[in-house]
Amino acid sequence: KDVTLKNRIVMSPMCMYSSENEDGQVTNFHHVHYGTRAAGQVGLVMIEATAVLPEGRISNKDLGIWDDILIEGLHKTTTFIHDNGAKAAIQLAHAGRKAELETDALAP
Repeated sequence: KDVTLKNRIVMSPMCMYSSENEDGQVTNFHHVHYGTRAAGQVGLVMIEATAVLPEGRISNKDLGIWDDILIEGLHKTTTFIHDNGAKAAIQLAHAGRKAELETDALAP
């Protein structure tokens, strides 16, 4: 509600699998990847599939939002997107039965 985009160009979310330390943290790659799109002609930048639980990641290199410590990096990237005239959104994700687990799967 009450959101105005600079144009109709939207960058769809993608699974980039690029959290280098497998800890869900945003890296410089993400900052540059999304920021350059915002500086160009993208009106809405969708941040990639971001896991809501570490156990729900498609890959151990997925971004995460399951802990407050992960907010700072996402905030920095979002601010950079906004500073370049675009709006930011995020795709919240859980891989369900397709999740990459470090332990054996639990079954009923």
